[in-house]
Amino acid sequence: MKIYNNAKLNKKHHNGVIAIGNFDGLHLGHQKVINEAKQKAKKNKIPFGVMTFEPVPVMFFKKKTKDHRINSSEQKKKQLKKFKLDFLIIIKFNKKFSTLSAEKFIKKIIYKKTKCKYLYVSRNFKFGFKRQGNIKTLKKFEKVFNYRNIITSPFKKDNKIISSTFIRKKIRSGKILLINKLLNRNWCVEGKVIKGKKRGRRIGFPTCNMSLNSYVTPKLGVYAVKVSSKGFNKNGIANVGYRPTFKGQTLLLETNIFGIRKNLYNKVIGVSFKKFIRPEKKFKNLESLKKQIKIDIKQVKKYV
Repeated sequence: MKIYNNAKLNKKHHNGVIAIGNFDGLHLGHQKVINEAKQKAKKNKIPFGVMTFEPVPVMFFKKKTKDHRINSSEQKKKQLKKFKLDFLIIIKFNKKFSTLSAEKFIKKIIYKKTKCKYLYVSRNFKFGFKRQGNIKTLKKFEKVFNYRNIITSPFKKDNKIISSTFIRKKIRSGKILLINKLLNRNWCVEGKVIKGKKRGRRIGFPTCNMSLNSYVTPKLGVYAVKVSSKGFNKNGIANVGYRPTFKGQTLLLETNIFGIRKNLYNKVIGVSFKKFIRPEKKFKNLESLKKQIKIDIKQVKKYV
């Protein structure tokens, strides 16, 4: 998979099929768009690629937004690679790009740079200055700029359209089993292990602490998780929250990995959420907390 950091493609990738979208989460709805584009490319024996935007536009316009992403930029790349794309275009979403009108986006990016033959988008795709462009705009300019626009019908579950917004809502409410079905994989947070106050170690349950950074914040509480890094893939128990027993002020993801005792500070780990166990709560003392952690671990081990 060739990665382009702008839309100027090599000649060998001209006259191809391109699926366009933010693809935050790469859920089953996104996968439907990409797979349909891939089938078209295969049938016509032409190149196949994806165009996406970084940062996610809403995070460009609302700089203080943190609690938003379903997958990181790096995760998105890794997940897209599994579709065996010929190329991936990552458009830098900056001030200049944000002022491009819908027509200019089609003319300058789609027509002049990618020279694509088929354009796949979802029904709710919006683009251009102030999101003025939509599927009608794409249809309007098809003949002018020599491409064919194909709109993928939405992916539905229980008569509800599956979107990134829908998945964020379910993450915030702790519906992990449903989320994992809609992603077709376990939802995973990746990040660097940071130093904490070592309270977990003192009470016999050492944890790897991580900031959630720009990830959407899941329901506060305890989860069954799978933790992976270079050299290991282990089950564990994680808590998302503020540690009210200790009057904590900072939101953290704290993970106790089963069967690992080594120092993982500054290592990048992936914490995949498997099941919500219970909400976060404040305990009257350390003994009550320890007792509850033992109960939680027993429950997690039954599940994993």
